[in-house]
Amino acid sequence: MKFKSVILLLLISLNSFVVNAQTYSILIKGGTVIDPKNNLNEVMDVAIFEGKVKKVAKNIDAKEAKQVVNAKGMYVTPGLIDIHGHVFFGTQPDHYLSNGLVALPPDGFTFRVGVTTIVDAGGAGWESFPEFKKNVILSSKTRVLSFLNIVGQGMRGGNYEQDTSDMDAQMAAAVAIKNKNDIVGFKVAHFIGADWTPIKRVVEAGTLANMPVMIDFGGNNPPLSLETLFTQYLRPGDIFTHAYTLLDGNTRETIVDEKTQKVKQFALDARKKGIIFDVGYGGASFNYSQAIPAIKSGFYPNTISTDLHTGSMNASMKDMLSIMSKFLVMGVDLPNVIKESTWAPAQAIKRENLGHISENAIADLAIFSMREGNFGFYDKTGYKMEGKQKLECEMTIKGGKIVYDLNGIALQTALK
Repeated sequence: MKFKSVILLLLISLNSFVVNAQTYSILIKGGTVIDPKNNLNEVMDVAIFEGKVKKVAKNIDAKEAKQVVNAKGMYVTPGLIDIHGHVFFGTQPDHYLSNGLVALPPDGFTFRVGVTTIVDAGGAGWESFPEFKKNVILSSKTRVLSFLNIVGQGMRGGNYEQDTSDMDAQMAAAVAIKNKNDIVGFKVAHFIGADWTPIKRVVEAGTLANMPVMIDFGGNNPPLSLETLFTQYLRPGDIFTHAYTLLDGNTRETIVDEKTQKVKQFALDARKKGIIFDVGYGGASFNYSQAIPAIKSGFYPNTISTDLHTGSMNASMKDMLSIMSKFLVMGVDLPNVIKESTWAPAQAIKRENLGHISENAIADLAIFSMREGNFGFYDKTGYKMEGKQKLECEMTIKGGKIVYDLNGIALQTALK
């Protein structure tokens, strides 16, 4: 009898375990899923297990999940990908954006706005990359990638970024190939002068490593020709950042003719060629006088990015969601804004495993609410647009784990 009792207790316990077993670790219920890769824009549930998206469907049973997030009235999107930031922060006061004080530690400025992946745009060069990898990439919860600077010292500022002898395409390509899980391409920036050598070297590195390049262009008076850049140097898939910039001092050509308010033909041709136009907002790299006419003519950015650093975040840029909200105010619809902040940048950096909510994809997600009110969106010149809506991040999930929850929506005990 004792043996039978033990067997009976084991069967009861096993049955209880099976009944109470839960299929998913997190279930996001009732949000409007916007997933541009899969053409989704409707109310769906998203179930997560072991760091992956396991199911995207309507009316998934809440009893199957260990934790339920009520996203009713909110938007559920892939985690945002900011392909132009500066996160090689450090302690050196004279190092600018390369182990310096102007760059920012990523985890404090990414998750709170739905960003799960950020690409440091040229802070580290082929000489300084090991320090960047050790101190930032391997030490951050945010997924940090790198556009490797063609300058070996990276963005040290001043004369360092003018030294063409430190622009070694073969060394840069070798470091990128060795670290291909962390490096997505190459960057050139801040060069002042009429010399095309920096552009030649960075494209050479991109060709050797089979990776795209990101170009921060301009610094000479008269400015070097954008048409020449697009037609003679850049390849399909290369990235032109700061696309909507009007710099003071006639040091950079614009893509919109300020007199006619028309997008210049060479920019239209470059887009057809496959060149990627990135926002790269920054502290001084976005003008409504360029963006508004471009958007009105349908010349949307391929990718939205911040150019995040201490200067830009405390000026008109603010953060990724502020920029996305500005494009909503200018007339870009929400699905396109989400695409330009998720799937399009994933494709641009050749990380197609990111930026979407496909089943079995990495569970990087963001949940946003749309705040209603009276909001002002201004640029560096003081020109201001007013809007009634503004995106706000409610929750960020990175690799299947909740890393940011603004209002405790993961702590609800019952759905309403």
